[in-house]
Amino acid sequence: MSKLLIRTAAASDLDLIRTLLQAEDLPVSDLEAVRPGFLLACAGTQVAGAGALERYGEAALLRSLVVAAPWRGGGLGHRLVKSLERQARAAGVHTLVLLTQGAQAFFARLDYQVIAREQAPAAVRASSEFRTLCPASAICMAKTLR
Repeated sequence: MSKLLIRTAAASDLDLIRTLLQAEDLPVSDLEAVRPGFLLACAGTQVAGAGALERYGEAALLRSLVVAAPWRGGGLGHRLVKSLERQARAAGVHTLVLLTQGAQAFFARLDYQVIAREQAPAAVRASSEFRTLCPASAICMAKTLR
């Protein structure tokens, strides 16, 4: 496998991102309206993974973290989260919040704590991810950035 480069996604990457997210049954209906800031992990012209930040003042929603099947198990998800956290810190974000249905253990290893949905910042709770796209059964997790 080629060396992976993590880069900021361009508008022209949206179709690739959508395809990757749809393959994993992750929400895509709000991508054009919300325009979360995606990072892509690429090996040449192949997209191996993606993740995004949807910023709300000093808080952000970490969303759409996905690693394509051939790239799983090699630490790419961890690299993407750490890159998103660095980007969030640089932008003045103090709290990252996420919703997950199957990756609670992964995020717990990265120091994300389970919280009640009501404990998430109000602006994050007003996002389409919280209101309509993610089911009520999704686990809410948060991390304070230092």
